[in-house]
Amino acid sequence: MERKNMRRAMPIGVDDFSELITKNYCFVDKTRFIKEILEGHSKVTLITRPRRFGKTLNLSMLRYFFSIENGEKNRELFAGLDIQRAGERYMAQQGSRPVVFLSLKDVQARDFAGLLEKMAELMGQIYGREGYLQNSDALSPQEKKYFVAVLDEACTPGKLQSALANLIKNLRKHYGQKPVLLLDEYDAPIICAWERGYYDECIDFMRGFLSEALKTNEALDFAVLTGVTRVSKESIFSGLNNLRVCSVLSERYSDIFGFTQEEADRLLSMCGLEARSADLKKWYDGYLFGSTEIYNPWSVISFIDNDCKFQPYWLNTSGNSILKALLARIDARKEADLLGLLRGKTLSTPIRENIVYADLNSDRSTLYMMLLTAGYLKAVKTWKDEYYEDWAALQIPNLEIRRAYSLEVMENIVPHQGQIVLMDMMEAMTEGRGEDFAQYLAELLRDFVSFHDSSHNPESFYHGLLLGLSVWLEGRYRVKSNRESGYGRFDIAFFPAKENLPGVILELKTVKEEGGLEEAAQGALAQIEAKAYPAELSRQGVRSVWRYGIAFCGKKMWLAQE
Repeated sequence: MERKNMRRAMPIGVDDFSELITKNYCFVDKTRFIKEILEGHSKVTLITRPRRFGKTLNLSMLRYFFSIENGEKNRELFAGLDIQRAGERYMAQQGSRPVVFLSLKDVQARDFAGLLEKMAELMGQIYGREGYLQNSDALSPQEKKYFVAVLDEACTPGKLQSALANLIKNLRKHYGQKPVLLLDEYDAPIICAWERGYYDECIDFMRGFLSEALKTNEALDFAVLTGVTRVSKESIFSGLNNLRVCSVLSERYSDIFGFTQEEADRLLSMCGLEARSADLKKWYDGYLFGSTEIYNPWSVISFIDNDCKFQPYWLNTSGNSILKALLARIDARKEADLLGLLRGKTLSTPIRENIVYADLNSDRSTLYMMLLTAGYLKAVKTWKDEYYEDWAALQIPNLEIRRAYSLEVMENIVPHQGQIVLMDMMEAMTEGRGEDFAQYLAELLRDFVSFHDSSHNPESFYHGLLLGLSVWLEGRYRVKSNRESGYGRFDIAFFPAKENLPGVILELKTVKEEGGLEEAAQGALAQIEAKAYPAELSRQGVRSVWRYGIAFCGKKMWLAQE
């Protein structure tokens, strides 16, 4: 019923700007991107965004704007759009440059030899678009011979590395104007190579292929690259000092890829769907690029195109091989963190945006960065710690991604359920959730502790048990046992390793009869205060301390908290 107000079709799968305009698809005007590029671009700009956020379409838009070929015809595509309304100062740049536009999306193969074949095929096609250069008076016979070799896919791997750089140089000679390079999905071959086991060979090739075109090429005007991940500069962009990276954490171009709130509302209004705004926000909004709140554009237009049915349209729109490989190797700590995200919690983690694929299995923060850059998580806050290391607080963006996260992340984890229960217990302790802590501890005693284990020197047994469980707090707390503090010695104390975490003190007692458990636990709690055990934590700057008195009798226990 609601689609009767729709006048134009949704551009599902349309990533060519000319087709979008000439076939009168319903679209959101992003031509301000051109204005921002003209007002201040780096020599090389790399923009990373999740898949299905309009990267290819926006590069296509830049191509039609700048391309010297069919300049007058292309000018008509921008009639009435934001860039034309910005004034002739900007439109004077339309049709002013040669443009090299290519995507590496399909340069994927089983092995390195196959990748070289794919790359030779792609560059043959790109050279074919500029076939007129074979007859250009501006090119030397040797340059024309090389041109034909690339066109015929007859280059050696070494010469193929130079194909992109040489094309830019040839266009510069022919037109007398420096070209623009637009390179989409630059990281696709690298991701595939890592998955297939020929990463080193691929990196060596891609380093030469890109550095010749970007680093030492004086014929280049400027370049815009897009991808999902930010491959380490040391891996592929070594020596490229004029590279500006605009990631999901950057403010620059933060509103260009995806729909802002205003744009989403305008699109709904164009289709007569204003009443669906609140639900649309819950399902497909919530991304944060820099500080800009963004809707997933693929999901929004798919929702409208599918009779306004709320469902996860982004699901399975991209390959997850790297994520699957990382998830297969996670420990119980990471599994608990990932499960907490699904339950609506926030995860704080160090962030290193430069991804070194060779270190994917050893870098502890890589999994979370992959989830962030791939679109499963958003950074609600970023900061630097006392060592000037970057940190981010991560959450799941919206209902759609919660569903995708459940199916594509959680179902690829080898479960560590028993270990997660232990971590949950220790987190309940450090968060002051005494009832939960007591319940977990009671279940542990019931299911895993033998009555005979606790009958010989019982207080030492329980002391050792809780001391051993503190391993789940490694990195967050320093654990001290039987140390002097105040007017006596505490049993176990947890000193925060990071600011703003509370401290914890445990005082343990054992009794011979179950009837004395509560009284003993209350006595242990009173002892913490009477002997001023928190003094040492306070001396070290710990502002708040959870206090627990715990009494044990065989497999039974009682916990008192303050």
